[in-house]
Amino acid sequence: MRKFLGIALATTILASCGSSEEAAVEAPQYEARQYMQAINDVARIDDQQYDEARKPGELLAFAQIDRGEAVGDYIMGGGYITRLLATAVGADGRVYAFQPEEFIAFRGEYADEQDAAIAPYTNDQGEPVRVFPLRAPITEPGWPEPLDTIITVMNLHDLFIPQMPEGTAQAAIANLYASLKPGGTLVVVDHLAADGGGLEAADALHRMDRELALQALTDAGFVLEEESDLYSRPDDPRDANVFDEAIRGKTDQFAWRLRKPESASE
Repeated sequence: MRKFLGIALATTILASCGSSEEAAVEAPQYEARQYMQAINDVARIDDQQYDEARKPGELLAFAQIDRGEAVGDYIMGGGYITRLLATAVGADGRVYAFQPEEFIAFRGEYADEQDAAIAPYTNDQGEPVRVFPLRAPITEPGWPEPLDTIITVMNLHDLFIPQMPEGTAQAAIANLYASLKPGGTLVVVDHLAADGGGLEAADALHRMDRELALQALTDAGFVLEEESDLYSRPDDPRDANVFDEAIRGKTDQFAWRLRKPESASE
């Protein structure tokens, strides 16, 4: 595990005169430029046309991704985040790319896109190396080990749509919480609904109501550690479907880093 929060006090240092003092150790700093190798990964050539809007280096820095970590891409879609994480975690890291069975049943191409995202990270026998596909129900991804970080981008609202069985959101979020190591982080990015949009905004507009999201996440035990304006677009009135051509690619989005408390049991 990683990451000191804020400023930590080091062990007391005993001086030769017998006095003592506390030394402050600053938290690690994360910057977009440290992830250039991941951004320039040859497997991401087709993704790079979206990088200006999606700000991959800044997202990785906000997520505080370290080499050697075990990281989950929850609802991986076309694999943009999966490919970004693949190099960011380094040779000793693991990325678990989860595609829900419900999504594949709705649109079969999701299975093909998962296969394509994994292919560059396989050995000569076609076996996954460092990046591993998972297909399972949306509430039970089946992560094979406790994770340092889970990232989900433009997907939280899907847990709340009426096409999902009742209780899907609560069950899925509880699973994300249980699947993280104590002190682990969940990074959520989603289209922002107008205040009070509620469940209707998730269904009709594919947007997430801030208060609804925060309540569901904190009820599960998560603590909101930081909110970023990385994808803030105040000009978006937040009342149009995100696929509307007038607003597509220009929606106001929230980006949260939430933490599972260190004191939580595995």
